[in-house]
Amino acid sequence: MKLSPIITIQALLTTTTATVTLHTSFDAREATIETVHNALFSRLNTCRDIVSSFIARIEAYNPTINAVLTLNPHALDIADELDARLSIGNATGALFCVPVLLKDNYDTKDMNTTGGSLALAGSQPSEDAPSVRAMKDAGAIMLGKVNLHELALEGISVSSLGGQTFNPYDQTRTPGGSSGGTGAAIAAGFAVFGTGMTC
Repeated sequence: MKLSPIITIQALLTTTTATVTLHTSFDAREATIETVHNALFSRLNTCRDIVSSFIARIEAYNPTINAVLTLNPHALDIADELDARLSIGNATGALFCVPVLLKDNYDTKDMNTTGGSLALAGSQPSEDAPSVRAMKDAGAIMLGKVNLHELALEGISVSSLGGQTFNPYDQTRTPGGSSGGTGAAIAAGFAVFGTGMTC
């Protein structure tokens, strides 16, 4: 039986569209708020796809850079919640589904805050820092915590909890500090942006 050209083309277009929608992976390298939102709101990717791509980069490259201390164990669940909100048209907030890494001296109620110190390894704040709460309210996903110079006291980003963080482009150099974990992580494409401090 010979199919008509119209049916064949229509079937091909339907199959191609479904394949692109279901199998396009998000490229986390050099990602911006705009590229995250374009991928998300055009339905090329889900929030889970986007967050998963950053987690995959961290898992692949962090062992040599040593920037990320811990990942948020709830990150993918939060992404699923945001996908559910998006599906009913409730995608609000300037940072909707934007992955953020926090310097580990920003308090978070769902992750330890250690300042990079072994002495504070089990320190669990009871509430988020105001800046963290503001980012969450804007729709951001706190992807994890990054290393810093212990207690933010020096400038080479080495800590008793996390060890030495390395410059992702030249491992003979430090990434500076005390926010070197943030600098190295963002340079390596581990999140769209991260937090740090200046004195």
